[in-house]
Amino acid sequence: MARLLDTFTSVAVAAAMASCGGKTPPRALAPAASASSAAPAATNSVEPPPAAPAAPAAPRPAAPGPVATYTGFAKPESVLYDADNDRYLVSNVNGNPNDKDNNGFISVLSPDGQVTELKWIEGGKNKVKLDAPTGSAIVKGVLHVADLTTVRMFDLKTGAPKGEIAIPAATLLNDVAAAPDGKVYVSDSGFKIGATGNLEATSSDAIYVIEKGKARLLAQTTAMHMPNGIAWTDKGLVVCSSGAPDVFRLDEKGARQDVTTTAPGGRLDGLVSVGDSLLVTSHEASAVLRGKLGGTFEVAIPEQKTPTDIGYDTKRGRVLVPHVMEDKVDAYELK
Repeated sequence: MARLLDTFTSVAVAAAMASCGGKTPPRALAPAASASSAAPAATNSVEPPPAAPAAPAAPRPAAPGPVATYTGFAKPESVLYDADNDRYLVSNVNGNPNDKDNNGFISVLSPDGQVTELKWIEGGKNKVKLDAPTGSAIVKGVLHVADLTTVRMFDLKTGAPKGEIAIPAATLLNDVAAAPDGKVYVSDSGFKIGATGNLEATSSDAIYVIEKGKARLLAQTTAMHMPNGIAWTDKGLVVCSSGAPDVFRLDEKGARQDVTTTAPGGRLDGLVSVGDSLLVTSHEASAVLRGKLGGTFEVAIPEQKTPTDIGYDTKRGRVLVPHVMEDKVDAYELK
């Protein structure tokens, strides 16, 4: 989600994805000594040698240019690569992320840079209910979309509604991930957006698993710090947090394992697995980060404003970055 966390705090009515790229102010310099100050009295003690200067920080990589840019959206929160049909699906919140206004929509993009159909699936039309769609996943020809407190399902070929699964205890269902066995996982970020754009924690932080058309709770704890992006990997389900710079794995019992800090920045949003690495968006770093569980994370794509729930084009090796507050999507080749 999306990240709805900090991206929507920049406006009074508004998510995440990533949710927003604040920087730490430089350390204040000590005032220079006055020319008239008396010299210190001589002593018999031996002064230690001056400390070696700190090594300069590693320079951030230059921002690569996107290979394609798509515009004309309405708060695009998530991008999903549909490999079977070789296209990109974009979830548009279109308004306040809290509102049940039935005006959300799903766009279709082609890899060659075209918006094929801006409103392929549209709330309020063709019996579609869609309020503020965020993350999505595909399972057996069905598109599963997180939408506030409901996971809505659509036929992948026609876009026709295929049912829904309500999760009444949730506050903000944010991202969706599919496992090879057909199970569908969905995160509840555990916050809502206040009238002035402030975040209001609800402590409903949770991960649910959907199996045979029913949702059950896998984990619920504020120790997950507002779980946002989720992804299925060869190590199981991996989660990133909006409320802390944490990426971790959830085991079968819902316990956190391999908790890893993303040192370049927090306020995490979207998450995808690429080979043996993870890509995660950070609003604090204004970047896409790359790293591994138990290892370190580095900036892979810098200078990304309001990056939310990213996708990955496995055919072309592209990272698909939605910029929720800029109403655009960029595609980058991953180096």
